[in-house]
Amino acid sequence: MIRALLLSSRPLSWVNTAFPFAAAYILSITGGADRGADTASGWDARTIALAVIGTLFFLVPYNLTMYGINDVFDYESDLRNPRKGGVEGALLDKRMHRATIAASTALPGPFVVALLVIGGLDAWPSWIVLVISLFAVVAYSAPGMRFKERPLLDSITSSTHFVSPAVYGFALAGAQFDGRLVALLAAFFLWGMASHAFGAVQDIEADREGGIGSVATVIGAKATVRASLVAYLFGGALLLATDWPGPLAALLVLPYAANVAPWWNVADADAAGANRGWRRFLWLNFVTGFLVTMLLIWYAVIRTPIAPCSC
Repeated sequence: MIRALLLSSRPLSWVNTAFPFAAAYILSITGGADRGADTASGWDARTIALAVIGTLFFLVPYNLTMYGINDVFDYESDLRNPRKGGVEGALLDKRMHRATIAASTALPGPFVVALLVIGGLDAWPSWIVLVISLFAVVAYSAPGMRFKERPLLDSITSSTHFVSPAVYGFALAGAQFDGRLVALLAAFFLWGMASHAFGAVQDIEADREGGIGSVATVIGAKATVRASLVAYLFGGALLLATDWPGPLAALLVLPYAANVAPWWNVADADAAGANRGWRRFLWLNFVTGFLVTMLLIWYAVIRTPIAPCSC
């Protein structure tokens, strides 16, 4: 059961949600991002607790809820999808469905309560962000909502899954949402939409056979790939409006654009071949994540004031 739940939580993608929260929160607390005047400076027991609990929450429980619910309610279409049953998605035995839903519901609870209680009333804006984030996680796959079957809304919701942890980290730390930070988050959001849309291309056949709609099944493989490439490039352009060395991150969208470009004219009948690009995308994220980390460290160093020498 534990092995099945871990597989369902997509370990390969844990860092994609934990890293945005941790980076946003730590940068804000250490002074690498502008914060409100009433926000406590530096690290204390409270901020350390929130950093640890938040990172652990977005590392495993958050992903188990997001992907576990998806694996249960996408079971019929997943049976027709040859890429399911590995790192790209679990194929849960029906006997595991009830346990998966139970674990997906129960495991995040203590973390959410701890974040709300320790964060306190002063952090009430972060409560709103967390509610939106968790709603998007459930609404994407749960019966009665199934945002994943609503073209364009599916990509918007999927991107919310990855951008909202960063927004929550900034809000929890009391960061000021000025134009530069909004441009950064908007660029990240476009990256998320582009990535989801391209990922949907490879599943066109399985989704249509399973009666599942998506942005790719509605507008077709060719149009989806082209929209994905444009979104990547537009997101990169937005990064030019961020503080130095943020504009250098604009270069990091180019490998993603190059990764989807070979499918510029792909036909629906050949859409499954886009899985080669998706597999490259999964590993490209780790390289990009390393480079983004280096840029964030650089950013924090040049923004953190140096205390005068007392010698």
